[in-house]
Amino acid sequence: MLRFMPVGDSMTIGSAGEHTWRYRLWQHLRDSYGGPFTLVGPREELYDKAAEAPVSSAYAEPDFPRAHLAGWGEGWLHMAPLIGGAVREHRADVLLVSLGLIDLGFYTNAEQTAENVRAFVAGAREARPRVRMVMLPVIPNIRAHADEAFATQVDRFNVLLAKTVADLDEPRSPLLLASPPEAYDVHADTYDGTHPNPSGEHRIAEAFAAAMWEAWGIGQAYATGTG
Repeated sequence: MLRFMPVGDSMTIGSAGEHTWRYRLWQHLRDSYGGPFTLVGPREELYDKAAEAPVSSAYAEPDFPRAHLAGWGEGWLHMAPLIGGAVREHRADVLLVSLGLIDLGFYTNAEQTAENVRAFVAGAREARPRVRMVMLPVIPNIRAHADEAFATQVDRFNVLLAKTVADLDEPRSPLLLASPPEAYDVHADTYDGTHPNPSGEHRIAEAFAAAMWEAWGIGQAYATGTG
């Protein structure tokens, strides 16, 4: 059984009542992969905005594997120390990583964030030497539209992320850089300029699906509008 672990921030954990891109990708793989697979990770909850804590189980679609390693307000800085234990305990085969916005917005600059990417990769590989990883660049968001300095940091980090993936890629434990979701629009694909609405969830899921299909033959081309 192929074991996928979604790793991310608020866009990945989602909040009460959302489907999440995790669900959209699971739905796509369920219909296209053709082999046994599941989602794994040490956490299952959604974020509850009223409680301001990840305590909700109110998924819009309850009948799918909820496991993940994602947290509201968490980034590469937070996940790098956790990933080794999570990969080891849950025997993850493929990490699906969407991180960086939080780091750049609150904690680290582009260069420091790239160093945390390296620490993340090292920790995952130490736990499971043949683990595969798909990394999504920081995608369009409303702050980058309004804050030129922040937009510069996002662009710089995305360049460094591409270089890091190229530097660290190896046959035993391949790394993929997913292309940013095509035509992603912060006004049409989010509900607040950052967090994905249903169309945004599909676009993020499609970015991961396309990378795995093109590089590894996992699944098929993504069918937008599924469910």
